[in-house]
Amino acid sequence: MSLQTLNEILLAVCQGRRDRVMLQRGALGWVPISSKEIYRGVVGVARTLESWGIRKGDRVAILSENRPEWTITDFAALSLGAVTVPIYATQTAEQTAFILNDSGARVVAVSTKHQLEKVLTIQKHTPVERILVMDAVETAHAVHTQGLMLHGPADVDPEFDARSRSIEPDDLATIIYTSGTTGTPKGAMLTHGNMASNVSCSMEAFGFGSKEEVSVSFLPLSHVTARHVDFALLYRGVTLAYCPDLAQLAQALAEVQPVIFIAVPRVYEKIRHQVILKTSSFPASAVYRWALTVGRSHRAEILAGTRPSAFSWKIADRLVFSKVREGMGGKAEEFISGGAPLGRELAEWYADIGIPIHEGYGLTETSPVIAVNTPAAHKLGTVGKPLANVEARIADDGEVLVRGPSVFKGYWNRPEETSSAFVDGWFKTGDIGNLDSDGFLSITDRKKDLIKTSGGKFIAPQPIENSLKLNPLIGTAVVLGDRRKFPAVLIAPHFPALEDWARANQVEFASRQALVANVRVRALYEGIIEDLNQNLARFEKLKRVLLVPEELSAADGTLTHTFKVRRRGIEERYRTLIDEMYAKAETAGG
Repeated sequence: MSLQTLNEILLAVCQGRRDRVMLQRGALGWVPISSKEIYRGVVGVARTLESWGIRKGDRVAILSENRPEWTITDFAALSLGAVTVPIYATQTAEQTAFILNDSGARVVAVSTKHQLEKVLTIQKHTPVERILVMDAVETAHAVHTQGLMLHGPADVDPEFDARSRSIEPDDLATIIYTSGTTGTPKGAMLTHGNMASNVSCSMEAFGFGSKEEVSVSFLPLSHVTARHVDFALLYRGVTLAYCPDLAQLAQALAEVQPVIFIAVPRVYEKIRHQVILKTSSFPASAVYRWALTVGRSHRAEILAGTRPSAFSWKIADRLVFSKVREGMGGKAEEFISGGAPLGRELAEWYADIGIPIHEGYGLTETSPVIAVNTPAAHKLGTVGKPLANVEARIADDGEVLVRGPSVFKGYWNRPEETSSAFVDGWFKTGDIGNLDSDGFLSITDRKKDLIKTSGGKFIAPQPIENSLKLNPLIGTAVVLGDRRKFPAVLIAPHFPALEDWARANQVEFASRQALVANVRVRALYEGIIEDLNQNLARFEKLKRVLLVPEELSAADGTLTHTFKVRRRGIEERYRTLIDEMYAKAETAGG
């Protein structure tokens, strides 16, 4: 199954004449969408885009939660040779304007009234000429996608098919923005060939599509991992059930009962947390601990893809393990994790309850999969073997370097950054890792400061920290959250200013330790963070504040001699306090 372009996916899906390619939840339950309806919708939207003057190479942005119209609009743009620019639905108006301007998007498709209003506030400052809206919103400023979809052909459109097939592998398909350590988003340019080659190879070992299978599409399609996964599953005949809101996931899983479960570590963490909460009291806690002990003794069998036959395991499965699977719909047979590091301990916990999670690894710039564990080749603590068409090697400094057809062409309008991203034709991933004697890749550290939460969101810490340092009450601020559930901030106060504030507000203290522990002082800094959060995207918002009772310095290893933050030094020095803060948040359901 060797793909050349993404357009071949649409044509393959529609030639299959399937009655149920997608599922969308309506007032009366899940409504199937056939291949014929999808084709009609894509052609209808494509015809309108073409009538608006959208041609090969023009950019079309999509600002929406997951829903069938997202994918239909994507395919419509791709069929014309236009370039899709995804934008997270949670991004602010300012962040949205930057992407629209930088990409030069002439059309933007939005999902709801809220997203439409966001775009209307910034449209005059962007190159956007036309707006599509997916919901039935009363407006004179946008065209309704649903109406365009209904105007598509009842049968095959030879002209549309020919144009779709005329798109070449080297043609640009999408620009996906990813924030660098400077905080300025960079648009990664991925061609049809980049993404198609990755779709062809990344899921070969899983055998999806051999029977009637369903997967819930809930990871944001603005993220390269989710978009890649949906392309791959559609191509292999898996039905996609769209879930636009993570809060609706539990209900969707129970109703759809997917056979394939693909998520970021944050979702797997939430499920584990719920299990622990439900088994926290006696006698459930005793049964849970016993079941985990039994499961741990059979971990090797689970990772090898074998269901243990021991009587004790069957009892543990009936009492505990099966209940966890029921929370994921009850029918899932394959579990995959991507978008962020899973963590060995979490992977072990799942293996111990009978669920081998196949962790993968990649980057936006690599379309995205570089390596993935599979049912046939799985090693705990690694991200699997590199794909068959991807070469990986370790540089002298430990950085993972890759090359292959899925590696991007460069950053949009950033030739210098494109050049610096490669060395001798190899893409520099920015991650430190190693390849073992069996060919499995492990990622051991991050070379760059970019924070990536366990939910798969990238956060550039420096702009946030620089904003906080403008406040006279803050000496140093360090954003935390790499591989954690949410971002937080460690603050070393500017003590002269804080002490003056304390005296002026009748806050008594005998030491700096007592000062940072004071309830009113903590409220003061939480108020500062709350003000800052108003200007951040939802996934960037700082949810906890950790005040430390001393100023950071080069002497204690937390700052360089030029007063730059040493993140590793701070993590080491305050590891106990940081772990306690996240543990308390976990207990509180944060």
